[in-house]
Amino acid sequence: MSKRIVIAGTGSGSGKTTVTLALLGALKRRDLTVQPFKCGPDYIDPTYHTAICGRPSRNLDSWMGDAETMKAIFARVSQKADISVVEGVMGMFDGKNPLKDDGSTADISRIIKAPVLLVIDASGAARSAAAVVKGFQAMAPGQIKGVIANKTGSESHFKLIAQAVMQECGIPVIGHLMKMPGVKVPERHLGLVPAVERGDLNPLFNILADAAEKTIDLDQLLQIANAPDLKPVPSSLFTKQESPKVTVAVAKDAAFHFYYEENFEMLRALGADLRFFSPLAGESVPEEADALYIGGGFPEEFAPVLAGQYSVRKSVKQAIEAGMPTIAECGGFMFLTDQITTVDNNSYPMCGVIPGRAVMKSARAALGYRELTALAGSWITEGLQIKGHEFHYSLFETNKESVPAFESKGRFGAKPDGCVVKNAVTGYAHFYFPSNKKFAEAFVAAAHFYQRKKVPV
Repeated sequence: MSKRIVIAGTGSGSGKTTVTLALLGALKRRDLTVQPFKCGPDYIDPTYHTAICGRPSRNLDSWMGDAETMKAIFARVSQKADISVVEGVMGMFDGKNPLKDDGSTADISRIIKAPVLLVIDASGAARSAAAVVKGFQAMAPGQIKGVIANKTGSESHFKLIAQAVMQECGIPVIGHLMKMPGVKVPERHLGLVPAVERGDLNPLFNILADAAEKTIDLDQLLQIANAPDLKPVPSSLFTKQESPKVTVAVAKDAAFHFYYEENFEMLRALGADLRFFSPLAGESVPEEADALYIGGGFPEEFAPVLAGQYSVRKSVKQAIEAGMPTIAECGGFMFLTDQITTVDNNSYPMCGVIPGRAVMKSARAALGYRELTALAGSWITEGLQIKGHEFHYSLFETNKESVPAFESKGRFGAKPDGCVVKNAVTGYAHFYFPSNKKFAEAFVAAAHFYQRKKVPV
């Protein structure tokens, strides 16, 4: 038997992130090796997980990757952990399609055969909480093994809910977290990641772990988490290939840190040596680089600092103009434009690779999954497809024509998207490499070609 548990919510705001962080902290205090996961394409919550557990949190997304890929990722990463804890996304059944469970927390729990703990917002409810749980049970027969009540008003309030749920639903409420008005998990805030990396949120994590130890039955949780061992799932995605090495430079710091660990592992398996560098710290593109990868993040938050790193911006522009194969996703795409204009209407010069500017808006500009089909003009074979996700608050403005990189299909139809400059493939989409191994293979092949042809810049 192995131990794994999925923390699902009745909806966004029910408290599953708060509960997950509390449980991760409390379990870690028991000297357990805890492997965290996050359902969906989220980059922020895994940052919390990683800070608490000391192990990189992994994304499980059954729409961007198929079931076999999810099983392979889960099995290989959780192999040496004492318990795996999977935080859900939105409500338990929310995913790509309102008529199906595809991409939902429920779907992931079925794929990895993990019992579910359902987090309910208990504020303003007692017996009615049982009706909520019963409704969720009806849509997921046998999956939900326990409940945690969040935002309770007192111990007696918790007992009312526990009695009602056990009587009507036949499953235990294994604990609760009381309302903590002075304690709040930060919103998806632009300063979040640097704060986590500095340890500034450790006091918050300790408060939550203390609360879990006090009011949640961790022994019962560990019992519920017992599940049959998953059979090893072979996957060619992460099988190391004997091939000549290439060097992929990866921008990684507080401004650029939205990456899927599986993307990195696939590149390494294909023979890429990843060299991380920090534009914020004044580090230019490494001279030995054969390819460049600039992920998403918060370049707008650090625009004044990035604008002051002239040599860094110059090195990026020279590398791309020399034909270096490049991936620039969302924040990376913004970094390649002429300038970023912040919400206070200040503009800061960026790399000047892409004519135009990224303008920050106070309202969200785009959110959702994307099916991307490559168009002609880059190192990707025309017609190659890859899945990804968009989430951004900026809009790209330009008065010059560009060569689109993809046809992007989302909820509202398909349209040309992104742009190709020299050998750089750029746009707002974050790519999920496991959705199509050929994408990563094409990038590494382009790096090999550039390695043979490049001259010093």
